[in-house]
Amino acid sequence: MGEILRMVSIYKKFPGVQALSDVDFNLNEGEVHCLVGENGAGKSTLIKILAGAYSKDEGRILLNGKEVEITDPHIGRMLGISVIYQELGLVPSLSAAENIFLGNEMYNRFGTINWKNMKIEAKKLLNLLGIDFPVDTLVRDLTVAHQQLVTTARALSVKSTILVMDEPSAVLSGKELGLLFNMIDRLKKRGLGIIYISHRLAEVFEIGDRITVLRDGRKVKEAKVEDINLDEVVKYMVGREIKEYFFKKKIDIGENVLTVKNLERQNILHDISFHLRKGEILGISGLVGAGRTELARAITGADPINRGEIVMNGQKVRIKSPSQALSLGIGSIPEDRKRYGLLLERSVEENITLPVLKRITRIGVLQFTTLFEIVKHYIEYLRIMTPSFDQLTNSLSGGNQQKVVLAKWLASKCKILIMDEPTRGVDVGAKVEIYHLMNDIVKDGGSIILISSELPEILSLSDRILVMCEGRVTKELLPEETSQEEVLQYSLPKSKR
Repeated sequence: MGEILRMVSIYKKFPGVQALSDVDFNLNEGEVHCLVGENGAGKSTLIKILAGAYSKDEGRILLNGKEVEITDPHIGRMLGISVIYQELGLVPSLSAAENIFLGNEMYNRFGTINWKNMKIEAKKLLNLLGIDFPVDTLVRDLTVAHQQLVTTARALSVKSTILVMDEPSAVLSGKELGLLFNMIDRLKKRGLGIIYISHRLAEVFEIGDRITVLRDGRKVKEAKVEDINLDEVVKYMVGREIKEYFFKKKIDIGENVLTVKNLERQNILHDISFHLRKGEILGISGLVGAGRTELARAITGADPINRGEIVMNGQKVRIKSPSQALSLGIGSIPEDRKRYGLLLERSVEENITLPVLKRITRIGVLQFTTLFEIVKHYIEYLRIMTPSFDQLTNSLSGGNQQKVVLAKWLASKCKILIMDEPTRGVDVGAKVEIYHLMNDIVKDGGSIILISSELPEILSLSDRILVMCEGRVTKELLPEETSQEEVLQYSLPKSKR
């Protein structure tokens, strides 16, 4: 198993931030080398230098023993380096085959696109990955897992020898996660070197051969998977021992604060009924596409409902918009924070105070002293790592962006908080901080609906669990009386249980 990549003493500095200091990293053919660390540790910077998106300040990159200069992404691709980012970069209105060869189309001798050969080659590439579906299927009609396979096939179409996978499992669960792992195993056997970045540390031990840990822009540990355990990895990542990863404080549960009755949304949600009590964390589990996010959007008025009613504190309400939900005391942390949760081109200050501007305005004049106090309080309380209040939110790490979303809703003083995948793409240290925060919210009399694809998270933090499948609630379970296997069982259609 020969070495195909070596990065030697890599340095990179941004204004005010030393992103990488003296980082070494290497990769062998046919191995999965996992790169882990907290948000802001330098993982993305290292990968973008390898791909040519960033230039290094110092250091050397060798491919198959030969030093190279990768000054832009095109050169990176020509050298056989492909990166699959969380945002897959596909064109939804084009077919799978068209996306696989986008920018690398096959032509016949007359100079026109050879659609027949492209479809044949696209089918071969997908078969290599262990999947078979019509290659003329539009990407928007594919599952997320199949879209990811299309992106991987595109990387293989340009004869990649190094494949970087950035949080590939973030939106996958159950069977789709199995597809991903099978694909990675096939690529290893073909001799590809894979750099795998993930905050889901358990899966690192399932598919990885080696692990490199970055912290504060430095390499702090490299080890074979069999020579290190999860607790040690966490300790190297955060620089301290975390004794309690998942934990739930015992809170006295009060009366119903929200009741949903027979809620319907045409072809999406079917006859959903449940209640939420004061001081309760209600977990909602299910596979991708089960309708969990659609339920959250329906409750908060982001999407219309066709039938059913919502009762708050004994009073029937009609919620037609998220702003109306907020006025009733319901906040929502969306699954896609960048698209729905933040104004990325606005400052940390503006994002945190957006829901409270009306409250801190007197006779049409914004009370800046109050505004600054609110922002300062939540930046300190949530330990948001930002150089200033005025820092643009798009420059923060994923974990700190998520904390800004949390700060926004905490500042709004909402009593019911719907948290849709609140720890997705968030490092282990930030996760523990979010769990502490959730406990504080319910301790102070708030209530939480927690939507999560991570079963240990659902089982450890919830007071009750609702399982969804195909837009329906299939089972209500108590965490202390169930298991991951039972939750997964009710996440499947009846025909597959």
